[in-house]
Amino acid sequence: MMLRWIGTRLVEFVAAAVLSFGGAHAVHAGQVSLPVPRMTIYPGQVIDKAMLVDRAFRTNGNDPVAAVATSEAIVGKVSKQTLLPGKPIYMDAVREPHAVTQGQAALLVFQSGALTITANAIALQSGGTGEMVSVRNVDSGRIIKGTVGADGAVHVGDQ
Repeated sequence: MMLRWIGTRLVEFVAAAVLSFGGAHAVHAGQVSLPVPRMTIYPGQVIDKAMLVDRAFRTNGNDPVAAVATSEAIVGKVSKQTLLPGKPIYMDAVREPHAVTQGQAALLVFQSGALTITANAIALQSGGTGEMVSVRNVDSGRIIKGTVGADGAVHVGDQ
């Protein structure tokens, strides 16, 4: 008698679980359209609109979508890892293009109030806007750390 009760309870429990999970999923299930690579995109490649296509994915209404929602959000960015065709793209897989490239000439700008001094430098690191990089002053040979500005120059001092 006890075995029959356990078997019946187990069937009721499994049925309730299937109905609650299946029912909740069916009620909240939906679709979201996300940009995905049309072809394999390799690290270092700049992403353009022709490389992307929209694809529908099923989603549970309770879960936030962590992938990039629009192609405009990643066009012009650089891939940090291999992006496979048909797979969602996450924001940590792309970065802004480098405004300063290692080994290339960079403008060094010191600004303090009304005083502005500029110098030529060689970038010792690549970096995007807002990142801290090291550069070597061409005239003095000194290594200086500064922040890459939106203008592509490396800024030091009061800004």
